[in-house]
Amino acid sequence: MSTPHEIRQGTSPVILGLPHTGTEVPPEIWNRLNDNGRLLADTDWHIHQLYDGLLDGVTTVRATFHRYVIDANRDPEGVSLYPGQNTTGLVPDTDFDGKPIWKNGKAPTPEDLAERLRDFHAPYHAALAAEIERVRAVHGVAILYDCHSIRSHIPFLFDGKLPDFNIGTNLGRTCDSTIEQAVATVTSSAEGYDSILNGRFKGGWTTRHYGRPESGVHAIQMELAQSTHLTTEAPPFTYDRAKADRLRVHLKDILARLAEIAPSLKR
Repeated sequence: MSTPHEIRQGTSPVILGLPHTGTEVPPEIWNRLNDNGRLLADTDWHIHQLYDGLLDGVTTVRATFHRYVIDANRDPEGVSLYPGQNTTGLVPDTDFDGKPIWKNGKAPTPEDLAERLRDFHAPYHAALAAEIERVRAVHGVAILYDCHSIRSHIPFLFDGKLPDFNIGTNLGRTCDSTIEQAVATVTSSAEGYDSILNGRFKGGWTTRHYGRPESGVHAIQMELAQSTHLTTEAPPFTYDRAKADRLRVHLKDILARLAEIAPSLKR
């Protein structure tokens, strides 16, 4: 298996986090997944391709491992992001539909969890933290935009259809209000799409952990409904170029606005 992350260093004050696009699973873990788990259905399919080339000089930090190995967007202490609601954990027992992903008797042990924290979760976040600090040192500010996607209909997790754009700032705590407002302005005016701010997805652990506006680090999460850029939200989860190109116009606008805002946020 390759290294647990890929880094593309840039000159912009904006950083893209990509914790869930990886599909690599070490053989010893793959052999413990059942047939359902091996579908890797909960991948953020093609999100790194969707955002590629939208902002000159942007830094990207991408996890190469799959979230079934360990979820890079979960608290390493295992604390739930959404207490009282269905969700998946640091090392998931089920997929987003609540169906088991491990063979009988092959679920990860506490020892497995400790190893995966050490070998995957910690290195990814060490790389992300280092890039945030590098960018902040150059610009006096860093804006982390965490890139995600999910199927638009998942009854186990939420009722009805998910909006196309789901912006998460942990109720405004993880970034300056001008960032939140700029992103919401783009999404709310994007013709043919719907959007919500701090709805079902208010920002994962990454956004909540790094978003410290008072220290010059701002974080915002974008959870896209996969219907906006996939041909179908089922295997083989094919990238729909026509849909994606239409969506990329708005994503490019968002990232450009964040880069423009950044100088005004210097402390």
